[in-house]
Amino acid sequence: MRFVVIGEALVDVMPGLDGPRDLPGGSPANVAVTLGRLGHRPTLVTSLASDARGKAVRGWLESSGVDVVASEPSTGRTSTAAVVLAPDGGATYEFDLAWDLPGELAGTAVRDADVVHAGSIATVLEPGARAVEAAMRVAGGRALVSFDPNARPAITPDVAAVLPRVERLVALSDVVKVSAEDLEWYHPGVDPLSVARHWAGRGPVVVVVTLGGDGAVVVRDGDTVRVPGVRVTVADTIGAGDTFTGALLDALAGLGARGPRARKVLEGLTPEQLAEAARWAASAAAVTVSRPGADPPTRAELEG
Repeated sequence: MRFVVIGEALVDVMPGLDGPRDLPGGSPANVAVTLGRLGHRPTLVTSLASDARGKAVRGWLESSGVDVVASEPSTGRTSTAAVVLAPDGGATYEFDLAWDLPGELAGTAVRDADVVHAGSIATVLEPGARAVEAAMRVAGGRALVSFDPNARPAITPDVAAVLPRVERLVALSDVVKVSAEDLEWYHPGVDPLSVARHWAGRGPVVVVVTLGGDGAVVVRDGDTVRVPGVRVTVADTIGAGDTFTGALLDALAGLGARGPRARKVLEGLTPEQLAEAARWAASAAAVTVSRPGADPPTRAELEG
């Protein structure tokens, strides 16, 4: 089973008592690491410099079983996200990055994939966003196509400018995982579940809305399945949504939602199967929030 993840890999610059410290991260990279720690051999298609930070990120990815296919960024330096932590552990980011992925790199990688995931900055920041969209189109009908429209207002502050692209990518996807917070940013003042139902009618078979510590809601054909959250002591929320996404894809692919039959299988899953997949994902995310930084669990940790 071949998983391909497309998107940014970067360094989270974390505050600390002894000064800032570097931690590897990036939303798509975190998804790839989650899949690797759950026993798969995913490929991450990304942009990564050959500087010291880039080598550290590559080593982090490869140590979790991720194959890295990377182009050199135009800046010549690995992208960074300076993390600002709120008292409750919530994280916001200040970015220094470039995203200029060559189209042929992404397009070639997805041609024989069973599951393709893209999301976050890589799907909205030009010029690389065009390559991501093209790769998702190539993957359609060949693989399970997953999308996480992880809003980054610091990168794209004008929601009206990015929303058409986001909703175009929603329409190209089989599975969309999105947080209620992101839905509120894309459609302010509108009930997030109403937006999720609208998105589910535009193309994806399943839209999963994460609610932080309150769990998640799975939307399919207008029907909803609610899954409670897992109570843990929160260290921070970095990588929690990405861990949820990776574990969700692991569960759905394990149920047969992969390759050319992905949509048909998704349509035939029972509500309990969808709920169990979301519970697995929520359990994985709970482990990540209990530990500092983006540190997804292994399969042995989850099963134990």
